This record gives sequence, C-alpha cells and structure tokens, in this order.
Amino acid sequence: MKLSCRASLIKPSATLAITAKAKKLKSEGKNVVSFGAGEPDFDTPDYIKNAVKDALDKGQTKYTPVSGIDELKTAIAEKFSADYGVSYENSEIIVSCGGKHSLYNLFSAMLNEGDEIIIPSPYWVSYTEIIKLSGGVPVTVDTSKKNFKFNLELLKNGLTDKTRGVIINSPSNPTGVLMDEKDIIEIANFAKKRGLYIITDDIYEKIIFDGKKFSNVLTADKSMKEYTIAVNAVSKTYSMTGFRIGYTAGPKDLIAAMNNIQSQSTSNPTTFAQYGALAALKGGQEFSNMMRDEFQKRRDYMLYFFDKNIKGIVPVKPDGAFYLFVDISKISGINSSTEFCGYLLDKYLVAAVPGVEFGNDNFIRLSFATGLDVIKEGLSRIKEAVDSL
Repeated sequence: MKLSCRASLIKPSATLAITAKAKKLKSEGKNVVSFGAGEPDFDTPDYIKNAVKDALDKGQTKYTPVSGIDELKTAIAEKFSADYGVSYENSEIIVSCGGKHSLYNLFSAMLNEGDEIIIPSPYWVSYTEIIKLSGGVPVTVDTSKKNFKFNLELLKNGLTDKTRGVIINSPSNPTGVLMDEKDIIEIANFAKKRGLYIITDDIYEKIIFDGKKFSNVLTADKSMKEYTIAVNAVSKTYSMTGFRIGYTAGPKDLIAAMNNIQSQSTSNPTTFAQYGALAALKGGQEFSNMMRDEFQKRRDYMLYFFDKNIKGIVPVKPDGAFYLFVDISKISGINSSTEFCGYLLDKYLVAAVPGVEFGNDNFIRLSFATGLDVIKEGLSRIKEAVDSL
C-alpha cells in the first residue's frame, strides 16, 4: 500500500523499540537489565488509584467535555498559579491523552506547511517526529559545546523567517540539564520582540536534584504568558504513565483550535483517568519528593561508579529527570551509539538507548528509573563490556 508522505517521514520511537526488545528477551528467560524506559519504576500512589476506583463506582465512564472535566482544568489552573504565579482561565487549558497527544494537537493547530520550530539538541526523540507529522520543519541547534545549556545565541543560530517558535525542555530529556534563568529571560525578551512562541515542556519540573530551583519562561517573566504555551502531564511526577493524561495552557484561540482537533480525533481523555489526575494534583508533593530523593541517590551512585570504575566514558551530570547521558566517543572499536547499544544488548543483555536518536551519536542514554540493585548489576556489565573491547 502506498503511504502518505508524512507517514513515510516518521521514525518509530527508539526508546519504546529498545524497551520492547528487552521485554521480549526477558520473556524468553534472559536476565536483561534495562536502562531504556522513560517511566518511574514506583507504583502509582494508592490515593490516586482509589480516586479512579471511586470514579468507576460512581459511574464516571461516559463522555466528558472534549477538553476535560472542569474540576481538573480548575486544578491545573491552581497548579499554574501556585507554581508559576500565572493565572489561567479554564478556557485557556485543554486536557489531552498524554504529553505526546498534547504536543501533537498543539503543532497541528499552530503550524502550516514549512513552518519551523527550533529545538535544542540533544532532544526528546518525539519532538522532531511530531513536528514533521504536523507539516512543520524541526530545526535543531547543537548545545553540546555550551555544556548542553540552550541560550539566545543558539536560538539566533537556528532562526529564519519561517520560525514560529522554540521548544524549551528544562530539565531535559536526555541530559537532565537545567537552563540558567538568565538565558531563559534573554530568550523571553527576544521572543517577545520577534513574536515567537515558546513551548515550555515542564514534565520533569518536580524531579530536580541538589536543591536547585526550577525556572521556566513563566516564572522568569510573567508578561510572557501571551507568547508561552505550557505543556505538562501527570505521568512522571506521579508515576502515572499509563493513565495518558497531559495538559496544555496557552492563548485562548490556540486552545480552542486544539479542542476542535481533539474533538475530531480522540474526543475527551479517558474519563476515570481524569479523576485520577485530579486526585494527583490535589494530593500534594510528598510522593514526588520521595521519588526525587530516590532518583538522586541513584544518580549519585551512577556518577560515582563511572568516575571510579569505567575510564573513558564520561556522563553528563544531570540536574534533574532520571537519565544519564553518557559520552562513549572515546571507546575504541566502536563506530556509533547504535553499534555500542547493540553490543551491550546482544553480548551483555543490557538495554540502553543510542544517542543518535536524541541528535548526538557520541552518547548513549541510561535511564535510572529502576532499582539500585538492577543499576549496580547493569553498570557492572557495562564495565565488563567496555573492558572487553
């Protein structure tokens, strides 16, 4: 069958492919250590699951408004007010079927054929593909020579007369690096003058280490609300990846357009999952703080292990999220991140994601969203693999 041009442009998700292959090997009885998945390994808190059960018991199984229940949108608005100091009306918020769906609706609503979005590289693998699927053109700018921190100079390097906006993901997937607030302010001021939109993907905002402060374009400059589109989800903060609840706040006309698109595709997000998200947003940060502290312990162990035991492999120290982006360029006999990840999985049953999928072939990504015992075993195997080369 002849496929559409857009469908032919899209690559499958590398992280999901690696995870699927690791699961297949496990099902065959192989002792696979997986550093692939981008989801917390903690169970969803009971108070959230109980809220879903209660919603089901009360018959909350029918359609809701396309953009989500009002109670959830109000809770999201309260979250933005408390965390960012910015007020949103419910008409400026839409709830969708996960963060990916939020971004798909967003770019479908804002981009015409050939419109460009600037993306700092390395980047989350789905940004480029969702933009292409929406008819847009992803323009990547390399941050590796700037300690993986995006700044105004790099934005200007990617700017053309077709640029509609820029994505900021801080802390980022895959590096976990936080942008400096001064750079965010400079970008905000420039974007305002040029009429550019800033898409701020804040999905890791609650997973930040060493007591560092989260900052985005809204916390840095309240006047940027008109030019900011904030995308988030409950998946990482509350370990609710399977619930598929994401949300977007932005200009009212854009949110209305996203609502129209959603009405003709998925309609409303799953009804009872919305009540779980409502409970999550109302339930405080005790659970996410616990996860953050545990992730920091794992990060610290991994950094220590690489420093003491695996010479020639240098990880980027993440400020947040739960990934280690590891430089493998000095390993002899290895020509690409894909080759090295294939070697790890085939010979040592360790699943990692090639950095080429994130825009940098000199690196691999290791997720530490898995138990410390598993991490220790996996790192020992990586050391053996490197020593054998």
